[in-house]
Amino acid sequence: MNSVGIIAAIITFITIAFGHVMVREVEYRIVRLQAAIFLVVLVGIGFEIASFFVQTNALSAVLGIMGITFLWDGLEFYRQQKRVIKGHAPANRKNARHQRILAQYPAATTVSLLNRDPRGYPYSEDEIQNILGGVANPEGDQHE
Repeated sequence: MNSVGIIAAIITFITIAFGHVMVREVEYRIVRLQAAIFLVVLVGIGFEIASFFVQTNALSAVLGIMGITFLWDGLEFYRQQKRVIKGHAPANRKNARHQRILAQYPAATTVSLLNRDPRGYPYSEDEIQNILGGVANPEGDQHE
Protein backbone atom coordinates (compact mmCIF):
# COMPACT_ATOMS: atom_id res chain seq x y z
CA MET A 1 0.00 0.00 0.00
CA ASN A 2 1.40 3.40 -1.03
CA SER A 3 0.46 6.30 1.23
CA VAL A 4 2.47 9.04 -0.55
CA GLY A 5 -0.61 10.36 -2.38
CA ILE A 6 -2.69 10.93 0.74
CA ILE A 7 0.28 12.36 2.63
CA ALA A 8 0.96 14.75 -0.26
CA ALA A 9 -2.69 15.80 -0.39
CA ILE A 10 -2.84 16.51 3.35
CA ILE A 11 0.43 18.46 3.31
CA THR A 12 -0.76 20.45 0.30
CA PHE A 13 -3.98 21.39 2.06
CA ILE A 14 -2.22 22.35 5.30
CA THR A 15 0.54 24.41 3.65
CA ILE A 16 -1.87 26.28 1.39
CA ALA A 17 -4.13 27.10 4.35
CA PHE A 18 -1.16 28.19 6.46
CA GLY A 19 0.25 30.27 3.59
CA HIS A 20 -3.08 32.00 2.96
CA VAL A 21 -3.42 33.08 6.58
CA MET A 22 0.27 34.00 6.87
CA VAL A 23 0.20 36.21 3.77
CA ARG A 24 -2.94 38.05 4.92
CA GLU A 25 -1.62 38.62 8.45
CA VAL A 26 1.93 39.57 7.51
CA GLU A 27 0.84 41.90 4.70
CA TYR A 28 -1.66 43.54 7.07
CA ARG A 29 0.90 44.16 9.82
CA ILE A 30 4.34 44.63 8.20
CA VAL A 31 5.32 48.02 6.80
CA ARG A 32 8.22 46.80 4.65
CA LEU A 33 7.33 43.60 2.84
CA GLN A 34 10.71 43.02 1.20
CA ALA A 35 12.24 41.30 4.26
CA ALA A 36 9.21 39.04 4.69
CA ILE A 37 9.20 38.16 0.99
CA PHE A 38 12.93 37.42 1.06
CA LEU A 39 12.53 35.18 4.11
CA VAL A 40 9.57 33.25 2.68
CA VAL A 41 11.33 32.74 -0.67
CA LEU A 42 14.52 31.65 1.11
CA VAL A 43 12.56 29.09 3.16
CA GLY A 44 10.89 27.86 -0.04
CA ILE A 45 14.23 27.43 -1.80
CA GLY A 46 15.58 25.64 1.27
CA PHE A 47 12.70 23.16 1.25
CA GLU A 48 13.14 22.57 -2.49
CA ILE A 49 16.87 21.92 -2.13
CA ALA A 50 16.27 19.62 0.86
CA SER A 51 13.72 17.65 -1.18
CA PHE A 52 16.54 16.57 -3.53
CA PHE A 53 18.67 15.11 -0.75
CA VAL A 54 16.26 13.07 1.38
CA GLN A 55 16.08 9.33 0.82
CA THR A 56 12.35 8.67 1.06
CA ASN A 57 9.88 9.61 -1.65
CA ALA A 58 7.22 10.66 0.85
CA LEU A 59 9.51 13.10 2.66
CA SER A 60 10.83 14.40 -0.67
CA ALA A 61 7.24 15.04 -1.80
CA VAL A 62 6.37 16.79 1.47
CA LEU A 63 9.44 19.05 1.27
CA GLY A 64 8.80 19.79 -2.41
CA ILE A 65 5.19 20.74 -1.75
CA MET A 66 6.14 22.91 1.20
CA GLY A 67 8.88 24.57 -0.87
CA ILE A 68 6.71 25.45 -3.84
CA THR A 69 3.96 26.71 -1.51
CA PHE A 70 6.38 29.06 0.25
CA LEU A 71 7.73 30.26 -3.11
CA TRP A 72 4.18 30.98 -4.25
CA ASP A 73 3.48 32.83 -0.99
CA GLY A 74 6.35 35.20 -1.83
CA LEU A 75 4.39 36.21 -4.94
CA GLU A 76 1.13 36.37 -2.96
CA PHE A 77 2.46 39.25 -0.82
CA TYR A 78 2.39 41.46 -3.92
CA ARG A 79 -1.00 40.14 -4.96
CA GLN A 80 -2.40 40.73 -1.45
CA GLN A 81 -1.20 44.34 -1.54
CA LYS A 82 -3.04 44.76 -4.86
CA ARG A 83 -6.17 43.38 -3.16
CA VAL A 84 -5.80 46.06 -0.48
CA ILE A 85 -5.42 48.75 -3.16
CA LYS A 86 -8.60 47.54 -4.89
CA GLY A 87 -10.53 47.36 -1.61
CA HIS A 88 -10.85 43.56 -1.77
CA ALA A 89 -8.88 43.17 1.48
CA PRO A 90 -8.87 45.52 4.47
CA ALA A 91 -6.16 48.12 4.99
CA ASN A 92 -4.62 48.68 8.42
CA ARG A 93 -4.71 52.32 9.54
CA LYS A 94 -1.83 51.63 11.93
CA ASN A 95 0.45 50.48 9.07
CA ALA A 96 2.31 53.37 7.38
CA ARG A 97 2.32 51.55 4.02
CA HIS A 98 -1.43 51.08 4.24
CA GLN A 99 -1.89 54.73 5.26
CA ARG A 100 -0.25 55.70 1.95
CA ILE A 101 -2.51 53.25 0.10
CA LEU A 102 -5.62 54.65 1.78
CA ALA A 103 -4.57 58.21 0.86
CA GLN A 104 -3.68 57.37 -2.74
CA TYR A 105 -6.35 54.84 -3.80
CA PRO A 106 -10.03 55.69 -3.27
CA ALA A 107 -11.14 52.05 -3.49
CA ALA A 108 -8.94 51.05 -0.52
CA THR A 109 -10.88 50.54 2.69
CA THR A 110 -10.43 49.36 6.26
CA VAL A 111 -13.64 47.36 6.04
CA SER A 112 -13.24 43.61 5.78
CA LEU A 113 -15.88 42.32 3.41
CA LEU A 114 -15.21 38.85 4.81
CA ASN A 115 -16.28 39.98 8.26
CA ARG A 116 -20.01 39.50 7.76
CA ASP A 117 -22.50 36.72 8.16
CA PRO A 118 -23.13 34.66 5.03
CA ARG A 119 -26.82 34.27 4.37
CA GLY A 120 -27.19 32.28 1.16
CA TYR A 121 -28.26 35.05 -1.23
CA PRO A 122 -26.58 38.17 -2.65
CA TYR A 123 -26.50 41.51 -0.89
CA SER A 124 -28.37 44.39 -2.52
CA GLU A 125 -26.58 47.57 -3.61
CA ASP A 126 -28.00 49.41 -0.57
CA GLU A 127 -26.75 46.69 1.78
CA ILE A 128 -23.30 46.81 0.18
CA GLN A 129 -23.19 50.57 0.62
CA ASN A 130 -24.16 50.15 4.29
CA ILE A 131 -21.38 47.61 4.77
CA LEU A 132 -18.89 49.94 3.08
CA GLY A 133 -20.24 52.87 5.08
CA GLY A 134 -17.95 51.80 7.94
CA VAL A 135 -15.04 53.30 5.99
CA ALA A 136 -15.76 56.74 7.41
CA ASN A 137 -15.22 55.44 10.96
CA PRO A 138 -11.53 56.00 11.80
CA GLU A 139 -11.66 53.27 14.43
CA GLY A 140 -13.56 50.91 12.16
CA ASP A 141 -10.73 48.49 11.47
CA GLN A 142 -12.56 45.18 11.13
CA HIS A 143 -9.67 42.88 10.31
CA GLU A 144 -9.67 39.49 11.97
